[in-house]
Amino acid sequence: MKKIFLLLILTILVSCKNQQKNEVIKETKKENFPEELSNVFKKHGTIDVWKKQKTLSFNIGEEVHTADLNSRKTVVNSPKYSLGFDGNEVWLDEEIEGVYKGNPTFYYNLYFYFYAMPFVLADDGIIYEKVAPISFEGIEYPGYKISYNANIGSSPDDNYIVYFNAITYQMEWLAYTVTFNSKEPSETYSLIKYSDWATVNGLVLPKEITWYKKDENGNPTVPARTATEFTLPLVSGGKLGDSFFNKPVK
Repeated sequence: MKKIFLLLILTILVSCKNQQKNEVIKETKKENFPEELSNVFKKHGTIDVWKKQKTLSFNIGEEVHTADLNSRKTVVNSPKYSLGFDGNEVWLDEEIEGVYKGNPTFYYNLYFYFYAMPFVLADDGIIYEKVAPISFEGIEYPGYKISYNANIGSSPDDNYIVYFNAITYQMEWLAYTVTFNSKEPSETYSLIKYSDWATVNGLVLPKEITWYKKDENGNPTVPARTATEFTLPLVSGGKLGDSFFNKPVK
């Protein structure tokens, strides 16, 4: 029901926007990405299409994740709790105190980053570096390491490596470090396989991801857990009001 309501709101907002007579069209500035990484973005729908979107939403089980793509305000709604980021602080609202067992500050945008790949790798303040490929089932996947300038986000020492198909430029794997708790750089990477995709409003976004184990050389071996599925995807040029991302008032 929440997803249907959200869709109705966004449909109205987009319709109203399209009816404006004196719309100003701004030319998108040319981005300075490595050529291979630019081809990955093109394969998934292009950066220009991504930048036209204002709202993104998807489900993981009973959780509904909704994000403002400009401000990165986020809400995660579920039957027993809600949490989010209102632009100033992270909040948690529980039906019964203690029902949510995680860390809201760590979790609120965790799956947003995994779901919005590869486009979040085009954010400001990013440094790109070509790295050695990984190999899986006899196929090599080239990669680019993504690191951040100081003071970018809550974990600027986090690193990502996107690996892609050398022929099609489809994103295939994501390696990442977590420095949220330690606040120190790490060379310990987790590895995710992106195995299924869906086209949503012109963008190619994941339907499921699977964490993999690695060998001593860092190459993937076998799944480490069952796949995480993303359902009911929504990408829209309509913008939600700021109050949507505020903590509910009781």
